[in-house]
This record gives sequence, C-alpha cells and structure tokens, in this order.
Amino acid sequence: MEKIVTNQAPAAIGPYSQAIRAGGLVFVSGQIPLTPEGALVEGTIAEQARQALTNLKAILEAAGSGLDRVVQVTAYLTDIAGFDAFNKVYAEFFTEPYPARAVVGVAELPKGVKVEVAAVALGGA
Repeated sequence: MEKIVTNQAPAAIGPYSQAIRAGGLVFVSGQIPLTPEGALVEGTIAEQARQALTNLKAILEAAGSGLDRVVQVTAYLTDIAGFDAFNKVYAEFFTEPYPARAVVGVAELPKGVKVEVAAVALGGA
C-alpha cells in the first residue's frame, strides 16, 4: 500500500489518508467542501459539490490517475432533494462512460456540510 498526499486538497481531518494506492487501484477518502487551505465552502449543494469534486480530482492527479480512470463513486447528500443539482455539477467532472455510482441520503456529514464524495479509480504511476 502507498499513501497518497497532496497540498492541492485539504488535509485529512482525522486518522485517515487522503487516498491509498493498493492492488492497482486508488481509493480516495470522502471529500467534503473544504478548500486546500481548510476553509469550509458555504453555499448550495452545487457549490459544495464542486469543491468536493475538485478535491477528488486533485487527489487522483497526485496519484497519477484522473477522473477518467474512476470506476466507482459514492456520494452522500444531507438533502436528497439536492440530487438534481448534484447531478448537474457531477456531469461537469465526469463523462461517458460514467463510473458506477451510489448516492446516499444521510442525516449529517462532518462539519455540517451538505455533500461528501468518495471514489475508487484505476491507479496511475
């Protein structure tokens, strides 16, 4: 296993890694809408999703992978009514063939955010 770390995404806020490369895959921990400096992005689910997905992209790139190599995404939304808004932002980051995906409605997320996104991708270098 190899730990993946980049300063282009927020540092882990607990005892976990931004990502781990193992067995040819990159497992990216759930990303919430924090800037790389650790500031919380307030706003709509779309604004928060855009930052979370930007973080995901930065971590994948640090691993030598990329959004085009993502095979599975799990997204957590505190208000499932934001599903359509999330999908619109998601489509800005991913293209056909889209990764397999699950979107789960949850009661709460860390720091009171509205969205968290995790992914598994084919590894890079």
